[in-house]
Amino acid sequence: MSAAPPRHPPGTRIAVLLAVLAAVTAALGAAVLVRAEAGLSVRHVTVGGVPMTEVRAGPPTPDARRPGVVIAHGFAGSARLMRPIADTVARRGAVALLFDFAGHGANPAGLGAGTSSPRLAADLDIAVGHLRAQPDVDPTQIMLVGHSMGAGAVTRYAAGHPEIARTVAISLPEAGELPPGRPTELLLIVGGAEFPGFRRAADDAVRRGATVGRRPAVVVPGVEHISVLFAPRTHEEIARWLPSVDGDAAPRPFARLVGAALLVVAFAVGLVPLAALLLGRRAAVAPAARRRAGAEPSLRGAVLLGLVVLASGLATAVAAILPTNHLPLAVGGYVTGFLLVTGLLTMGGHRWLPAATRVPGRADEPAGRRTPARTIGAALALTAYAILAVALPIHLGLTSARPVGARWWLLPLVLAACLLFLLGVELVASGRTWHRLLVVAVTVVVLSAAAVVGLAPGFVLLVVPLFAVLLGWHVLWAAVLRRYAPPRWLSAVVGAALLGWPIATTLPLT
Repeated sequence: MSAAPPRHPPGTRIAVLLAVLAAVTAALGAAVLVRAEAGLSVRHVTVGGVPMTEVRAGPPTPDARRPGVVIAHGFAGSARLMRPIADTVARRGAVALLFDFAGHGANPAGLGAGTSSPRLAADLDIAVGHLRAQPDVDPTQIMLVGHSMGAGAVTRYAAGHPEIARTVAISLPEAGELPPGRPTELLLIVGGAEFPGFRRAADDAVRRGATVGRRPAVVVPGVEHISVLFAPRTHEEIARWLPSVDGDAAPRPFARLVGAALLVVAFAVGLVPLAALLLGRRAAVAPAARRRAGAEPSLRGAVLLGLVVLASGLATAVAAILPTNHLPLAVGGYVTGFLLVTGLLTMGGHRWLPAATRVPGRADEPAGRRTPARTIGAALALTAYAILAVALPIHLGLTSARPVGARWWLLPLVLAACLLFLLGVELVASGRTWHRLLVVAVTVVVLSAAAVVGLAPGFVLLVVPLFAVLLGWHVLWAAVLRRYAPPRWLSAVVGAALLGWPIATTLPLT
């Protein structure tokens, strides 16, 4: 008689199924990203210290000249953020050139004191000169496209260079520097859900050019300052504004975002089998522990909520005078100080609260103690996984997330601040998912309010949505890890990678 096949516990079978699902989803995401590149020829160059990316439909054809389009990103953006626009114009027959302004993306040079017009103009001039010199580009048909800060840069440049054929300004911040009637061929695009100032700037620019050339303004409904870059209407308007076209391919602005989103799902699903492999079987929760973790007294909850509000509120003021605010990382220096102070105050306040108002210890401690070596190994592996999970989708589908220049030494500072903040979150939440969500919501609201009243940089309002998504992602990961009852600090370490890596690698160097 043959031996009976081995029986795997239900948890093991589920982990295997989730591992397979994660692999399939990752493969699908990679296929979508590969398909987004189909039919395009891409070349990376660095000219005058400015990293550039040329995008064409097919290889260069010197015997057939095409229009050239220089695409400039906005503040805290990068060439990679503008890649969908490059794909659209390339498939319509143009040669697209993306580049990174100083301090952005792959450009390690500091931006200097503010986003000075001369520095932006110098980088833009290098890009225009390089594109004009390409053998398959018609130098008389150069078009400029810019978003936000880049929109201001391209309109100023085109106003002073009449040889530029056409210009597109997406979310132009202000039009006060534009001389009347210049540039003559200017398309203005603004999102319907953007701050009113962008709509006023577009209307002002239209009035200044009402008697000379063409200057239409297009409002794209339902999109804000970032999503306007991915709206199909935006891409269609830019394609129609080309000096000449040799193609009618439909824009696919969401292709890279969809591929990146599938990778995010794959990493999230894959966390479950990875945690099971590294941390062992789920810990059983004793009935007594369940009762101890039951309904929390309203007084305790109110005190802890007040602690978080007070800590984050004080942090908004203190962060403005901390040395971290002078780090060569625009906006990120303030956010680093804010997280650092919030974490320290939360941990200190929790330590000195009366015992009656503290959250009791964890209710799901494992029956057996893990060896320190296994715990440290699991922490290192999960942290590396978290970095890959956040950096790879952002870099492939949204914007540059690769450290360059000063970002390498800024990374540990930002990660340390995020770690202290998340340790404070773990103390207050005591392993409860809805408590983490409440703390995250309070932090996001307080930081947004600080930007509105002027305590925090105004640009914080534009990065708060990403900040909230990253914190929410940490809450999801912490909930998964909690099922295996790891040490409290492990969730904070993994979360610090999820939160800190984008802050240190995507915000501008100064």
